[in-house]
Amino acid sequence: MSYQPIENYGVIGDLHTVALVGMDGSIDFMCFPHFDSPSVFAALLDHKKGGHFQLAPLLNHRMRQKQIYLPDTNILLSRFLSTEGVAEVSDFMPVGAETHAHNLVRRAKTVRGQIDFRMVCAPAFNYGRAGHTIEKRDGEILFISDGPDKTVLRLRTQVPVHVHEGTAVADFTLQAGETAAFILEDARDGTDSSSAAPDYVSDSFKRTMNYWRNWLRRSDYRGRWREMVNRSALTLKLLTSQKHGSMVAAPTFSLPEEIGGVRNWDYRYTWIRDASFTLYALMRLGYTDEAAAFMQWIEKRCQELDPDGALQIMYALDGHHELSEETLPHFEGYAKSSPVRIGNGAYDQLQLDIYGELMDSVYLYNKHGQPISYDFWMNLTRMIDWVCKNWQRPDEGIWEVRGGRKEFVYSRIMCWVAVDRGLRLAEKRSFPAPVDRWRKVRDEIYHDVYNNFWDSELRSFVQYKGAKTVDASCLLMPMVKFIGPTDPRWTSTMRAIEKSLVEDSLVHRYKIAHAAPDGLAGKEGTFSMCSFWYVECLSRAGDVEKARFYLEKALGYANHLGLYAEELGPCGEHLGNFPQAFTHLALISAAYNLNQNLAGGA
Repeated sequence: MSYQPIENYGVIGDLHTVALVGMDGSIDFMCFPHFDSPSVFAALLDHKKGGHFQLAPLLNHRMRQKQIYLPDTNILLSRFLSTEGVAEVSDFMPVGAETHAHNLVRRAKTVRGQIDFRMVCAPAFNYGRAGHTIEKRDGEILFISDGPDKTVLRLRTQVPVHVHEGTAVADFTLQAGETAAFILEDARDGTDSSSAAPDYVSDSFKRTMNYWRNWLRRSDYRGRWREMVNRSALTLKLLTSQKHGSMVAAPTFSLPEEIGGVRNWDYRYTWIRDASFTLYALMRLGYTDEAAAFMQWIEKRCQELDPDGALQIMYALDGHHELSEETLPHFEGYAKSSPVRIGNGAYDQLQLDIYGELMDSVYLYNKHGQPISYDFWMNLTRMIDWVCKNWQRPDEGIWEVRGGRKEFVYSRIMCWVAVDRGLRLAEKRSFPAPVDRWRKVRDEIYHDVYNNFWDSELRSFVQYKGAKTVDASCLLMPMVKFIGPTDPRWTSTMRAIEKSLVEDSLVHRYKIAHAAPDGLAGKEGTFSMCSFWYVECLSRAGDVEKARFYLEKALGYANHLGLYAEELGPCGEHLGNFPQAFTHLALISAAYNLNQNLAGGA
């Protein structure tokens, strides 16, 4: 077994976790039962030790493979076509029931001909570090992990299964029109199977399909590129925790930003930075319930500020703070890209921009959602006071560099946003606040950016104080209303970014060789979210035809299902964790703004 391209995968989920399903019918990644639980399938990170769940036909080498989502759902259909016949495998995780069981349903079907299939279920518990035993019963197999957590998976099927060295294997034949189902479920509590009803597969299929279609029907978006916007919305919903209201940055860990490289991180956490983008996208599409749940999560984090009023940059889905980073030396990594990391050591970095992103999200929610409470405001004032005292400090910045702190322009700008949105909220809601002191600090930051981060030779704002390089994060300057989209200083900064970082519709976040040292060896690809930021900047500046051209080119880099990893490599291959929420958030924002401008809207 070799490594499939990252873009060859689709994603299914139940609002608690996801599974990545390859075009070859193999589930090669799943943490269970939650996003941040240890993996039970991780062949994507070690094809020998990671574990996988294969269900596919045994057809000749000329077999063609296709993969689609059933329209307006997160139900995945993998199709296998050959001269011998046509087979399908449908995959989904049931949602919409009153009680949630953490089930994974796979159904094989022969469409034409007589086709042999093989099912191989080979879990590797606790990131491949724990062994397991198997109990075979009538119609089911129990996989019982070693170790204190005692994870138990139950595989149910009516197909005869044999066990070999900790793996369940089934070889079976289906005639045209026949199906065979395999249900993997959580059995830790020792209760009877939640899928024992004879019509469970068909009933849960219909219920899940109706859930996703009814959810998507709530979207207010009726503009251009609706299919891609809807797919992004469905993907973001998949990455949202139903229990906590928070969203993972991506559901995977340690997929590389460079094949064979060391830029491999765990993204199964919630970044404060994503807050404003998430709130904006959800509310623009009409998903006020999801926006409210996420805002409640944010409010809880603001109740946990450090004694001095500081905030952490990221949290676990349930809000806990400790995200210690460790490596898994027994995993070789995707295509031998090591180290494989879990946890994220950047959680205790200083990143000043998060305060602006959080305050922007609160401001948007108060404006378009529900008025915030007094208690929430009082915590926010402590946080803004902290920003007023600390905005001049060097930090690790938006890109979480590990090569030493700098005074980054984006951090300065977002500190300005934090204070500015605080002032706007205080005025709009007549909240008590030290308005004169905040206004003085806001203006000091504003002048600091223009006086100390503007390079008159480059005619551009630079990445950090004293630098001679630009940074794609500057593309957010007009979006947060720090500068007008047609201001001469901004248009010349855009030209500098285009000259240095833009390749057609693809955008680098910075050029490694010339930017602030990030403390890591190797290279990286273009960042897909930056491409959509670039499109939105063009749109806001009134260059709508150019923006449309580049948006539609950027949309062409999605995988066959409309999904994006974090980056694109030199051959357009997907790199980094997959799918990445930030990219889909940026896609929605760019499409929404450009569609409005093409329609002559504000």
